[in-house]
Amino acid sequence: MKKIKISKEYIKKWELDEEEVEILEAFENGELKSVDNLEEEKKIAKITAENTLKHLKKDKQITLRLNNIDLEKIREEAQKEGLPYQTLIGSILHKYAANISSKEAIL
Repeated sequence: MKKIKISKEYIKKWELDEEEVEILEAFENGELKSVDNLEEEKKIAKITAENTLKHLKKDKQITLRLNNIDLEKIREEAQKEGLPYQTLIGSILHKYAANISSKEAIL
């Protein structure tokens, strides 16, 4: 089977990570197969996504005091990432909370 090479410009334009590049290459090389019950799988995926979004709803507002140096570092990093700094702080807290949850699940 002919192997297709994805251009670096395409990867950069769409900001694909390594896993996404592997999936795209597998798809373009015909290595992926459709499931027999595609419509049912799509319904399941849609319900799963909806349930996930319900749980991720941001419904609490907090006030947080940070020292100026930490806040400046966070703002600089957020700017590099192209994010509002509040979004970056929320992401950091979410990852920390998820790590705590996964540690508790192991115990």
